[in-house]
Amino acid sequence: MLMKIFSPTLLLLIFLSIIIAMKVEEKNQLRLQVIDMFKHGFNSYMKYAYPADELMPLSCKGRYRGSEPSRGDIDDALGNFSLTLVDSLDTLAVIGMFDEFEQAVRQVIQYVTFDRDVVVSVFETNIRMIGGLLGGHICAKYIHLHHPLRLSWYRDELLVLAHDLGLRLLPAFNTTSGLPLPRVNLRYGIDLTLSKSERERFTCTACAGTLILEWATLSRLTGNYLFEQYADRAMSYLWDRRHRQSNLMGTILNVHSGDWISRESGIGAGIDSYYEYLFKAYVLLGEKNNDYLSRFEDHYSSIMSYVQNGIAMVNVHMHEPHRSTKNHMDALLAFWPGLQVMTGDLKPAIELHEMLYQLVKKHKFIPEAFTTDYRIHWNSHPLRPEFVESTYFLYKATGDPHYLEVGRTILNNLEQHARVPCGYAALSDVSTGQKEDRMDSFVLAETFKYLYLLFDSTPHRYIDIEQFLFTTEAHLLPLNPFLFNINDTLKNQFHQITLKSARNYEQKNLSIIEKQNERKAKSNQCPVMDEQFKSHEYKENLRQNIRDNQNMKEIRTASSNNVNKNEINISYHRITAVEFSSDNSEHIVQLRQMGIQIEPLSNGEIQLIHMASAAESTNDAEAGLSFMQEMIELMKNTNLFRNSIKHFKPLTVIPLLEKKSISFTVAPAQFGKQLHETQGMFAQLYVVQPYSACSELLLSHYISSRMGIIRRGDCMFIDKARRLENAHAIGGIILDHNISLKSLNNSVFSMTDDGSSVVDIPLVLMFKDEAVQLLYLFSKQPDLIIYIGDENYLSESFYQQMNYLENLIEPSNPITKRWFYGHMELFNKDKQCSIVPDKLKQLELIIKQQVEHQIHTNNDKLSEHFPDTNLTTGNIHNQSSHNINAYHTVVNKLIQSAFSNDKQSLVFNTNTDNQEEQTSMLIEVTMTDEEAEYQMSMAAEDTQKKNEKQANIKEEF
Repeated sequence: MLMKIFSPTLLLLIFLSIIIAMKVEEKNQLRLQVIDMFKHGFNSYMKYAYPADELMPLSCKGRYRGSEPSRGDIDDALGNFSLTLVDSLDTLAVIGMFDEFEQAVRQVIQYVTFDRDVVVSVFETNIRMIGGLLGGHICAKYIHLHHPLRLSWYRDELLVLAHDLGLRLLPAFNTTSGLPLPRVNLRYGIDLTLSKSERERFTCTACAGTLILEWATLSRLTGNYLFEQYADRAMSYLWDRRHRQSNLMGTILNVHSGDWISRESGIGAGIDSYYEYLFKAYVLLGEKNNDYLSRFEDHYSSIMSYVQNGIAMVNVHMHEPHRSTKNHMDALLAFWPGLQVMTGDLKPAIELHEMLYQLVKKHKFIPEAFTTDYRIHWNSHPLRPEFVESTYFLYKATGDPHYLEVGRTILNNLEQHARVPCGYAALSDVSTGQKEDRMDSFVLAETFKYLYLLFDSTPHRYIDIEQFLFTTEAHLLPLNPFLFNINDTLKNQFHQITLKSARNYEQKNLSIIEKQNERKAKSNQCPVMDEQFKSHEYKENLRQNIRDNQNMKEIRTASSNNVNKNEINISYHRITAVEFSSDNSEHIVQLRQMGIQIEPLSNGEIQLIHMASAAESTNDAEAGLSFMQEMIELMKNTNLFRNSIKHFKPLTVIPLLEKKSISFTVAPAQFGKQLHETQGMFAQLYVVQPYSACSELLLSHYISSRMGIIRRGDCMFIDKARRLENAHAIGGIILDHNISLKSLNNSVFSMTDDGSSVVDIPLVLMFKDEAVQLLYLFSKQPDLIIYIGDENYLSESFYQQMNYLENLIEPSNPITKRWFYGHMELFNKDKQCSIVPDKLKQLELIIKQQVEHQIHTNNDKLSEHFPDTNLTTGNIHNQSSHNINAYHTVVNKLIQSAFSNDKQSLVFNTNTDNQEEQTSMLIEVTMTDEEAEYQMSMAAEDTQKKNEKQANIKEEF
């Protein structure tokens, strides 16, 4: 009886074991097939193309730079330095072709040189050549360590080549921003004239932000710190140019000014590997570089809030993230699921990968661009590796055999549609199967490498992959570079080269911004797979949801970080309508959880649509309904709900005067540094020339570290702010000359940007009445210090910025010792620091007086302290002039004259030695009414012809 019971069970177990054994055997057969495919491609290159950079598989010959018709920017990857051989080095090692690897290393050492008069892409040369040389070097050391008889002759020659190539790319960083130029001549460096041309001055975000992994490794292997330093500075500058509200990046920017040329934001071409390198830099460089992780987290949150639309990942405007820029996506975004796996966000990775797999099943390959309903937009396919990469990482994370089937599909499609007698050919049209005479080096470097690893056993047979990190070109970099030390002789050689390079490059890049650590990384822990992801059935349900819907945007999805929120007993604060800001990505995520969709309208406003069925749970749906009801009530009871729900409150400008307590209300810009509910800024003033700040600023060194005074009009607010920032001003006050605008009836005024670039300094608008009074105070006290910011934070700002204030009032006598500060009665203590300047003590009394006796400019009595000056008609002491430009000429010179050391005059022509010429250009501070009127009349004659044109100039807000 017992035998009858157990016999079926025993048979079932035997049957299952046979199935499992067949699966393992089949997987191994696929692995061997990948090796055969790689050999076909690699051997074809060596037979028909080497030492050329690439193989032309239809012509069965090599592609040399300049020998074939130009393909435009694609050819910038070629440098006549055996690109495909170098790019394939570590793939040979990974798949166990050690004999071929050793021979390839010898050939690279013997024949590859970089002393060539050829202009190459910094980005492509870095990821393919430097990455390939580093990967080859590491694998050579690794193989010799584990197989001592192999490569015993190797003496770090590949590392020497990588270092030499890195030095040849360094001149690209000779820019004012610290971003690398897109191209460099390997022999002659940079043509500074050419670097200003249209083609050379623009670079992509990924191009400038995909260096840190290779260059940090190069620095740590050689000891030459310059590589990591320059790559890190470029990453910091890019982070600094993000849009402050959306935390999104554009795609193309000017390497000299940092201005955005293309403000499209997404995860595809032109930006993809920037995000990848932010996260991987944290993995590679460790906890001391956790600001990389912090930056990535901010970007990732915004991407999942704004770029993700259903399951689609569609580009948006970085400054208007609710507006899509197009309705198609490009194939490069296929790397994203793999990156999501690394960060532990599995659910959206599974869903996005399945969407891409549906494309593969429909078109055999992922088209270079495709629409949200799975149609082809661009029909070519160069045998890209990104989808294979994500398939490998998903299988590695989940062990789900589904991804082996995906890999089999990729493998079969390559064999059936891309294999030709001389290698593998790219497809020019996936719909017809038409081939192109092209086999990029990444086919051997990445596509076959990831396919092999997908079907290989774990742990891997020849190289322990767990000890390494993949670059964007799938090259192996060691997580612990100190396991691959070099000999002392070579270290000394690298050290001498470093010293020489530092002298050549460090002094040329003094204007590069220093790294800014805005905050420490958030608390993090290693991601742990949720129990549900261990179930293949759960993952299959996710994929089925994708298959059942042909419109990517209609598919409901969410990050796995939010899965089962109600079940995990995490208390979170549901935002209220008053708190909501459309610029806050966390708020957007909460709205989506509650089933609220945000739709941009043509007039710039946004529309909130609540669909209970789209909420993640019943509780979320109810919360969404409550939020919508709150929002309706809020809109009924306020007239400030315009274009943006976020309301920018007025700020205050406070002149620090001994005998008066005065404050001016100003309207802050919606771009630049925001000073609400935080410390404000103290500054001295400078009247900018030209007064409108609509063209290049004159005598810009005077404005450095000061608050610029400029007039409204002639160009956009953001343009004025950019010029102030480029002149190193710490902020700007725009003086309004419109008599109809007063602070009393214009408490809400919006200065917006154009989204094309980030400005970090604060900018405020001061209305006509207050502007006149500030100018008068400034003319009487040229060294006037003002406070700008939130009036409630005046005291706190003073005590936290006393070192800075001391440098303002006594720059020649800096404090050399520190003391405890932060209390209002600091200078009244018995034990005062003997070196505290008297002026600083006096300034504290002024601050206390201002706090205790606040007097605003809307007090009618305040006007008694100032002359009757009118910025609209140009009246000075009741002397009338009808030419506003003439008035500006006089007032500008009057105020600027206060900046001379003797507080009497300003020499406008500082280059002349002729005293008579100088004297003729002096404008006295004590100018009389008659002198002022005379100057205005002279200026009026010069500008009379421009009046009509000036009157028609329209301001842009």
